[in-house]
Amino acid sequence: MGDSRPNILFIMSDDHASHAISAYGSRINQTPNMDRIAAEGMLFENCFCTNSICSPSRATILTGTHSHINGVRTLGDKFDGRQQTFPKLLQQAGYQTAIVGKWHLGIGGHSSPTGFDYWNVFPSQGLYYDPNMICMGEEVRYQGYATEIVTDLALEWLDQRDRERPFLLLCHHKAPHRPWEPAEKHADLYNDVEIPYPATFNDDYQNRSSAAVQAEMRIFGHMNYGDLKLEIPPGKTAMSFIEIPQDLAGFSLTPVETGIPQYFASHEELKNWMYQRYIKDYLRCVASIDESVGRLLDYLDAEGIAENTIVIYTSDQGFFLGDHGWYDKRFMYEESLRMPFLVRYPREIPAGAVCTLMASNLDFAPTFLDYAGLDIPQDMQGRSLRPLLRGEKPADWRTALYYRYWMHLADHNVPAHYGIRTERYKLIYYYGQALGLAATIDRPTEPEWELFDLEADPAELRNVYHDRRYAAVVKELTAELERLKAEALDRE
Repeated sequence: MGDSRPNILFIMSDDHASHAISAYGSRINQTPNMDRIAAEGMLFENCFCTNSICSPSRATILTGTHSHINGVRTLGDKFDGRQQTFPKLLQQAGYQTAIVGKWHLGIGGHSSPTGFDYWNVFPSQGLYYDPNMICMGEEVRYQGYATEIVTDLALEWLDQRDRERPFLLLCHHKAPHRPWEPAEKHADLYNDVEIPYPATFNDDYQNRSSAAVQAEMRIFGHMNYGDLKLEIPPGKTAMSFIEIPQDLAGFSLTPVETGIPQYFASHEELKNWMYQRYIKDYLRCVASIDESVGRLLDYLDAEGIAENTIVIYTSDQGFFLGDHGWYDKRFMYEESLRMPFLVRYPREIPAGAVCTLMASNLDFAPTFLDYAGLDIPQDMQGRSLRPLLRGEKPADWRTALYYRYWMHLADHNVPAHYGIRTERYKLIYYYGQALGLAATIDRPTEPEWELFDLEADPAELRNVYHDRRYAAVVKELTAELERLKAEALDRE
């Protein structure tokens, strides 16, 4: 008899918001293969990241620790692979381990992947077409589309594995990360439909902090020629913001694929067109990931190992899909904070289950170790989700989560902030300092507070921090925020 411990297949995309998955009730697309994981396992409604940016979230997933503990607080920090990670612990316990696709934690020195028998990753963000990858330290050029290449490599490794030993496979897609380049076969997907607009698409940022007003991630105003696949005018670059005149008379933009100028009669018409350009490419990228998920699930079925394989689908954080008129992430607002998290394990998880308890990317590493029968190190800051996956509700399960974004003003002019999310409320403190960290802008901003009553205002449109009716709530949450900050060992 072979080892009976469960295999672990961890599929993670980049910037895939849960509200672009039909199992989460998406109004804008269908994801039948991701939905299959939910239908045959458990969907987490309230899984959140602790720092909504790519590299820090990935470091937290590997280590089960907050950014200030694992050393990756910003995109300018490299991961120190000498520290403890769950792949290392599984490898030491006899698991076959591999990672394919996006790593985004540095290559070379102590930053290259460790704890893996096989690794083949993009050197940084990676390209959508004909990407270079670093295979066990050697650079290799692949022909084709990144999502399909990553899937092919994952399946090749699975096919060559020792079938008498359990495996851990991390299949990490670069899609649907900006600049949203879809596969050629999906180039015309959604051409004949108008994607629905979010309820907050025309948010005017009133009754919010200045952070929301000043953020540079508006579809109408901060997208560039490369984002929207437009011909680049003389004197501009792909990364140039499109200069939108006050008077649109005679204003046009020229899509690369047609070369035919598109004219606009109003700012509303132009903004809607930009959203449709963005969101359709984003969803086309998601379509390829969903196909990849289906290929991997079919392989498990063909091998007869689906019953003994834990399958996870997630993303490194959420993303604004036109919500509040934005793209990107970073903020502690719901669309950015929430992660999709779908788990299937037929031996233990009831089909079609939904968990509403609060989970975090801190919990992923402890969960995998628990299922592998290993002790969870005391310095991991998350908890195993296994009781929740069995349908249990531990009496001491968390009812609040600590979040911190460190990249002060970098890239999209979002100030550094930390905060607490409870089942009903969200308290955010924009402390306005770069703290000398890499990939930040050393320009202090005025400290601000936001409080949202998620029960009364789920779209987070009204900051009630200064509302006297919430004075007792402010006092209680401020104390709880400081308690959670100390519990996380965050002393800055």
